[in-house]
Amino acid sequence: MPTGSENATSSNPSAASGVGRRRALLAAGAALAAGVGATVADLAGKDRTDRGTTGAPPPEAPIPFHGVRQAGLTAPQLPATKLLAFDLPAAATPADREALRSLLAAWTRTLAAAAGPSADPRLRADGRAPRLTSLVGLGPGLAARLALAVPAGFAELPPFPGDRLDEARSGGDLLLQLCAADPWTLAVVAELATTAARGAGAVPRWAQSGFLPPTAPGTTPRNLFGFKDGTANPDGDQARQWVWGPPGPHENATVLVYRRIRMDTAAFAALAEEQQNLAMGRRIGDGAPLTGTAERDEPDLYAKHPDGAYVIPNTAHVRLTGPRLDGGARMLRRGYSYDDAPGDRGLLFCAFVRDAAQFTRVQNRLAERDALNPFLEHNASAVAYVLPGAPEGGTLGDRLWA
Repeated sequence: MPTGSENATSSNPSAASGVGRRRALLAAGAALAAGVGATVADLAGKDRTDRGTTGAPPPEAPIPFHGVRQAGLTAPQLPATKLLAFDLPAAATPADREALRSLLAAWTRTLAAAAGPSADPRLRADGRAPRLTSLVGLGPGLAARLALAVPAGFAELPPFPGDRLDEARSGGDLLLQLCAADPWTLAVVAELATTAARGAGAVPRWAQSGFLPPTAPGTTPRNLFGFKDGTANPDGDQARQWVWGPPGPHENATVLVYRRIRMDTAAFAALAEEQQNLAMGRRIGDGAPLTGTAERDEPDLYAKHPDGAYVIPNTAHVRLTGPRLDGGARMLRRGYSYDDAPGDRGLLFCAFVRDAAQFTRVQNRLAERDALNPFLEHNASAVAYVLPGAPEGGTLGDRLWA
């Protein structure tokens, strides 16, 4: 849930001790961050094989920018995030394609430098490379205007019942997600990326910050309702089927569905714990489904009480999002919480899928009868084609021009 670092030295013993304590705390925070989102390490594949058997880098090591897939999706989930959306001129000329090519080249240089031994003194003030990942995607409007080589059928999401979307916080021609161990790094890199975007003619559209709660290594982070969020993420084989594109030009790409969901946390907290569990279909304490004993147990959607009622109610969130209702299809969820005002806090839902139609099916079911609906409001939305990674010497988006 959103902090900083300093690099002072002193011959004063107490000052040196204070610095040591700060460094120890920073190292502990980095180790904690390495455990968050560790389930996605299996998705890194051939471009992250040098990270060891755990899939996570050493606590102080930078996360490589270059790779077959973008590190913002394959690396462990870091505690803080900032999403930025930009628009390019609404035209379709060769000059506009060149502007996009220029922007992607500039971002490749900027983000690669920021993830390594950056020239910016703000990112190397204590002599260490920052803990940073990034993710770049393109919106459907831009892809259509410039006839870019994106997957067939890539399009905006349809409207959903109950949506109250703020267009100023939604959509965008380009979407950049930055994740870091601390908000300081995000602020500096967001400034550098925005400067590069403006230089290529792009205009900022919206920005949104988010955070994760303190999470023990190897465990699932919780959302602001207190429930674990991301338990049923796909493993490596499932991700190859449902998250990454099929073999071919898009096999190292995916589609991001972003939803900003305001949560009425006070009203939900006022419910009895049993009511909360029934609405979710899981227990808030250990995250286990109501039909299981451990968090990773598969929910039994057919289990019934002696009176014939389902143990997991028909309106439970877990039932309506269950992969069994979609032929086994799973989304990779890497969400964050946000807290922008006393009455405006909630979830930054970030799900990665091969085909956004999967999300559409799930959201239509949820909009119809999810028990959580009285406590939720979807007020922003975006969809983006997440580009394959840039290998050493390559540039993001090299295959867009076919």
